[in-house]
Amino acid sequence: MDSFFIPPRICWWRVLFLLTIFQDYLSNMLDCPPTCSCSPTEIYCNKSDNGKFFPLLALQDTGNNGNNSIEDVFKNITSIHIENWTGLQMLKDVDMELYTGLQRLTIMNGNLRGIQARAFSQNPHLRYINLSKNPLTTLSWQLFQNLQLFELRLEEVVFECGCDIRWIQLWQQRGEAGLNTQQLFCNNGASKIPLQAMNISLCDLPDISVTHFNLTVVEGDRVTVTCNGSGSPLPEVDWTVNDLHSINTHQSNVYWPNVHSINLTLVNVSRDDNFYMLTCIAENKVGMANASIQLTVHFPPTILKLDEPERRHETCIEFTVRGNPQPTLRWFHRDNEISPSDYIRTEMDTYQDYLEGCLNFKDPTHHNNGNYTLEASNFLGVTTKTVYGHFLNAPFPDDYGDYGTPTPTITVTHRPEEDTFGVSIAVGLAGFACVLLVVLFVLINKYGRRSKFGMKGPVAVISGEEDSASPLHHVNHGIITPCTLDAGPDAVVIGMTRIPVIENPQYFRHGHNCNKPATYVQHIKRRDIILKRELGEGAFGKVFLAECYNLSPTKDKMLVAVKTLKDPTLAARKDFQREAELLTNLQHEHIVKFYGVCVDGDPLIMVFEYMKHGDLNKFLRAHGPDALILVDGQSLQTNGELGLSQMLHIATQIAAGMMYLASQHFVHRDLATRNCLVGNGLLVKIGDFGMSRDIYSTDYYRLGRRSVECGSGVRVPYSHRLYGTWSSRHFTIISLINRHKS
Repeated sequence: MDSFFIPPRICWWRVLFLLTIFQDYLSNMLDCPPTCSCSPTEIYCNKSDNGKFFPLLALQDTGNNGNNSIEDVFKNITSIHIENWTGLQMLKDVDMELYTGLQRLTIMNGNLRGIQARAFSQNPHLRYINLSKNPLTTLSWQLFQNLQLFELRLEEVVFECGCDIRWIQLWQQRGEAGLNTQQLFCNNGASKIPLQAMNISLCDLPDISVTHFNLTVVEGDRVTVTCNGSGSPLPEVDWTVNDLHSINTHQSNVYWPNVHSINLTLVNVSRDDNFYMLTCIAENKVGMANASIQLTVHFPPTILKLDEPERRHETCIEFTVRGNPQPTLRWFHRDNEISPSDYIRTEMDTYQDYLEGCLNFKDPTHHNNGNYTLEASNFLGVTTKTVYGHFLNAPFPDDYGDYGTPTPTITVTHRPEEDTFGVSIAVGLAGFACVLLVVLFVLINKYGRRSKFGMKGPVAVISGEEDSASPLHHVNHGIITPCTLDAGPDAVVIGMTRIPVIENPQYFRHGHNCNKPATYVQHIKRRDIILKRELGEGAFGKVFLAECYNLSPTKDKMLVAVKTLKDPTLAARKDFQREAELLTNLQHEHIVKFYGVCVDGDPLIMVFEYMKHGDLNKFLRAHGPDALILVDGQSLQTNGELGLSQMLHIATQIAAGMMYLASQHFVHRDLATRNCLVGNGLLVKIGDFGMSRDIYSTDYYRLGRRSVECGSGVRVPYSHRLYGTWSSRHFTIISLINRHKS
């Protein structure tokens, strides 16, 4: 291709300077030429013109619009059509650089003889170029190397046959840019021949080779790679290292006649160059060839981010770790490694050499509070970072005191006494206590009263208090403490099942300083409870059917019964806490299952299992003789009367539940069919402990005088009490069994 002088690039300040000097001349140039028609998106010139300047869009139409800059005006031009212009012989880069949005360019049937090498460098959107019927003798492929051309029209252009247009012949053979549909010719000096008939020796695409396909190094290493380009004409060869962070040097060697070699040396390789593609390019007149090397950099891990817990769908400690090879992650909580489970697990994604993810917590509690340490390691190193996670305050902070951040499981390790004398004293006391307990057990079995249910020994206590409710932290939950004098827990055998006795809270109400383990009532978040409809009203407040989320590890949600506290007085809250601690400790197949409480805000809520068929009273009436059930206001016949075996089955289940309560030294005080619930398969369970009270393990429970005479204190149904109990105000387990009245 002919070489042309490339003038300096025109800047806008130069244009303004020229405007002040050649105002009249330039004003004519900025106007749409007389042979053209212009619009905001197109310049169309199809009339003969001998002007030497490339047409510019007239600006006077938009000069009064302050919202558009000069750049925007030229950028909006997408098509330029020039035809029959004999004065335009050279297309320069300054002619095209303003039209950055240009997509179609036509210069045909004119006198265009050359195009500067960088004429289209500012026109990345060009897709169509028509240079037909111009006296072009040569054309370089480098003009179009950065364009995505759909079509290049060169019809009736007669080139000079030679190596400079060999690329056009190859494009035509491959069908690129629509050249395969055109009849192209070249002049070999004697005649015009078809371009496909041109035969040029020692003129072809270059070959290229590199010393590596993949290169793996350790951060900080020094490495050299070599690229060899060969061919005729001799190619120019170089490595493209744009955005490479490592220090690099190039060394070129030419081995005549047709080999050009270049060495690339990387010094102090950076981790930021991991996965970088080193590309070598070889170019000559015919075209370009390239080869690439994948650079892999190994480096020790670093923890880029470790955030405090954030509530999302689940609670997340977000982290970002970088390392290659991919590091192994381990989590520690209070110096103990965390094992994945349904409640704590790690989820992460990998992008190049980054690990991004979360340590997810499902329904964390105050037991999960504490420091969380992330350890990342690979064969090059180990790094750690710690963040404090606070998830929830203790549900009853007054009871816990300065509890700190407890672990979910408290393991007590006893250190052996070094003082032999002290050990001897302790063993002697323990032996004495065992002997004393055996004697007491014999006496109780010999002289104690036998209950109606065959239970030996005392089952009630005397209390002068009207309300024996104890705070939540006094409930023993079946754990043996030093106050038990090392004796095993009491037990009752029901059928073939041995039920351990729960120590009564009243034993530790006064006069004892023993550190009794706390009963931890499960706390359920209010946002996990969705009320559906009202079921009824109990002693504390209304009862609702609800959906509860995150309650079971195997179910996303489940139906539950929700009891609300309608009277937020201090006394009512104490009753609420007392019933919560009681129900937490009572676990039996015929006692309604208690899931937990919700105390973050009012009303206070208890969550129970949902018994589908409601209370036993309505169930018995619905299945009695001539019973009808109203459904949506319509009478429906029931499935029939319950048989004797079914009634006995119901009674047996209630008796089993009451035996369990008696074995735990608790008196229900309001056993009635209305307080028993029926589930699927005629499963019956005892519920509604709103009037239940715990008692001493002695003969009876004494109700305060003011409760009976003044009507205050505990509410006890008159119709369900024996005359002797009211006259003496003494309530035993047997005397407090209610009778169902049909």
